[in-house]
This record gives sequence, structure tokens and C-alpha cells, in this order.
Amino acid sequence: MAASMGLRAPVAAPVARTSRSSKVVCQAAKQTFGQTAAAVLAATSILAGSANALTYDELQGLTYLQVKGSGVANTCPVIQGGSSNPRDLKAGNYKLEKFCIEPTSFTVKEESPFKGGETEFTKTKLMTRLTYTLDAMSGSFKVDGSGNVALKEDDGIDYAAVTVQLPGGERVPFLFSVKQLDAKGTLESFSGDFSVPSYRGSSFLDPKGRGGSTGYDNAVALPAKADEEELLKENIKVTGALKGSAVLSVAKVDPATGEVAGVFESIQPSDTDMGAKTPKDVKITGLWYGRLTQA
Repeated sequence: MAASMGLRAPVAAPVARTSRSSKVVCQAAKQTFGQTAAAVLAATSILAGSANALTYDELQGLTYLQVKGSGVANTCPVIQGGSSNPRDLKAGNYKLEKFCIEPTSFTVKEESPFKGGETEFTKTKLMTRLTYTLDAMSGSFKVDGSGNVALKEDDGIDYAAVTVQLPGGERVPFLFSVKQLDAKGTLESFSGDFSVPSYRGSSFLDPKGRGGSTGYDNAVALPAKADEEELLKENIKVTGALKGSAVLSVAKVDPATGEVAGVFESIQPSDTDMGAKTPKDVKITGLWYGRLTQA
């Protein structure tokens, strides 16, 4: 997986259906977030840096030709010095800039092939080019005297199209997102929900010319059959946003430069084919980086 993901170490009826899937994602997130502490400890060593990890200043010093085709553009900076004690970050109201999130693992929840078996997250093969890291995001970051954190993401490249393939060959497209992330907690673990936009826009037309805001209302040879339940979910396109949940942890800070970095884990829904399919739960883990300035 590490080799395929770049230079870094591994690190109506349709509306009701959408609402239920969002609740399932949030419940699944709460169940798995309790296991994040161990992941944080393991991933902190990644933040120490592999031989190919670059700092913010090193990345800024590269030319276009040096970056082109290297995979570097798909990575977040690392902090070379600084402190591994999150409590070294002073209390204050900060503006979060250069907020970057780099996935190192994508897994998809699959039903067990055995009757009565438990569902589990399955490793996947990445089918997308190295264009999935979210970068240049901004927002607010507040820390109080007790180490409590409030993070809000406001703007930037906060979603990207990704496709992964399950061992059986099924491909799962989704928009990897932290759009409008609102997370609260402590420096060691702060979590919250974010918005996952529709993978397809309302003007997208399916192979039969049906769309959310343009095209046919239905594409059935017998118009009387258009309202049948089995066809309704294909004829009525749903492009509303779904919801995901994420937990982040601060693993390293540099008070001198205002840099902060850590690890994250998120669970979000996959593409619904504009309401025609039930979304799968996708779990993403990886690294994040940001620069803090006084607000």
C-alpha cells in the first residue's frame, strides 16, 4: 500500500435512505474512535519522518519540475524539530492556515460472507492517482488553559474524488472530505462531524439521460411504470450532502513557527449513485498538518 500511495510511509424514499446512512456512519465512528489511542502512538513515529518526508520550508523551496511526477504534491509537510508534548501549545485563539490532511490508509466496511458473521473494515487497493490529499485549507483553532480544543474548517481544497477497489474486484468511489469540519475535545483527541458532498452534481446525467436538475424525469418504455418502487430510486436523483465523523490528535508542535501536526481517523459514506445505492462506510486514517497564527 505504501508504494502505491506515494513517498510516505504507511501510515422521498431516497431522502429517508440518506438520513439513515448518515446515522449509521456516526454510530460506526463512535465505535471505532475508542481504538484510536493506539493508532496515535503508532503514527506518531511516522511524524518523526521517513527519509522522504519534507518540512514546510523544504517544500516551498522546490521548483515545479522537481515536484512534477514525484508524488510530493500529494504529501503534507512534517515538523522536524519542535516538541512531542501537545501541552506545549499555548492557549489562545488562532487562525489555522495551510491545513493539510494526507491519508495513508483506506478501508471499506463489508458484510461478512458467512451467516451471522460480523462486518469488518477491509483493506483496499487505491485506484486513484496521487491527487487525494486535502490542502490549502483554513479555519479557526482555539485552545484554552485546560488544553481543550475547538477546530472549525472554513475554506480550501476540502474534498477530493477517490476510488478504491475491494479484494473481490468491486470498486468504491467516494469524495474524501473534511468540509465544514467542527471538532471539539482535548489536544490528545478532538472529534466532530463534517459534510460529505454528493459525488455527482445535480446536472449529471446517467446513461438513460436522467438527472437531478436536467434531463428526463424518467426513462421507462411504459410511462405508467415510472412510479413503481423498484424504479423510483433510479428516477428520482438525490444530490444532498451526507455526514461523516473524524477524530484528530496533536502529536507534535513547534511554538516558535506555529506549526502543529498529528494523526487523524475519519469514517464517511461512499457514493450513493445519486440515491440509487446504499452507501458503504469508508474509514480513512493518516496525517495532518497546519500553521497557527494569532487571530
